[in-house]
Amino acid sequence: MTKIEEIIRLKKERDAVILAHYYASSEVQDIADYVGDSFYLSKIAAKLECRTIVFAGVRFMGECAKLLNPDKTVLMPDARADCFMAHMIDNNFIKCTREKYEDLAVVCYVNSTTETKSYSDVCVTSANAVNIVKNIPNKNILFIPDKNLGRYVASQVPDKQFIFNDGFCPIHEHMRYDQIEKLKKIHPDALILVHPECNEDIVKAADYVGSTSGIINYTATSKHKEFIIATEIGVKYKLEQEKADKNFYFTETVPKCLNMKLNTFDAVLTVLRTGENSVEVPTELVEPAKKTLLKMLELA
Repeated sequence: MTKIEEIIRLKKERDAVILAHYYASSEVQDIADYVGDSFYLSKIAAKLECRTIVFAGVRFMGECAKLLNPDKTVLMPDARADCFMAHMIDNNFIKCTREKYEDLAVVCYVNSTTETKSYSDVCVTSANAVNIVKNIPNKNILFIPDKNLGRYVASQVPDKQFIFNDGFCPIHEHMRYDQIEKLKKIHPDALILVHPECNEDIVKAADYVGSTSGIINYTATSKHKEFIIATEIGVKYKLEQEKADKNFYFTETVPKCLNMKLNTFDAVLTVLRTGENSVEVPTELVEPAKKTLLKMLELA
């Protein structure tokens, strides 16, 4: 029996579905039942009827799946896969800011811990953050933990007042504008497509700013043939699957999330064999954290 055949057999045995983020390795994307960005996978997780979810992403994604499916088993291929940005918020900062503003909505990026979600009013992803913030009646918005996404949302919703936290995705924050500029000189006809987790200089240079799925959809429908892509390298696999006749350029310093790449083919096979790395969340946080996720699905 090949490894692929064993995965198929184990999925049936465990009544399991494999979810994979675009930033997971191509071999994992190939064996996944669903591949997408955080928002898409959150919606899928909420609708699944299987007993087991294998989530090839980072920890906050597995926790979201568990919050939306408390009676299901959620397995992470590698328990070490985590998101640095999710831990860049001190929850005391949220409490102190609430005391300063009577009319405050705490909007947390999905890249946050379950505890942070439990302190927040609504969750967002890069795909829906602008629309959700527009739909919130509050004038004052505490946007956590990503200052870059927060700044981009603020630019699209100028009638509200924002307070930011100094968090960021190291992969996108450290992407350098001069490398984008260098690519543009080499490929002058290429459009620049940027994830809003990037720093301000890169966002300002963009022809399009959007989520991972937004970037994929943009290239699929655009008549252009060349694109400079400013987001994690894992998306390249999907881009080339969708449009083999187009060219995609990434920065010389490859934007690679090593945590996402812990989700290997063999790690998926191992958790299906063993049932290890089950995701659990503190019981007392389930309802308040789940409420912010359901609020997102309601407003998005």
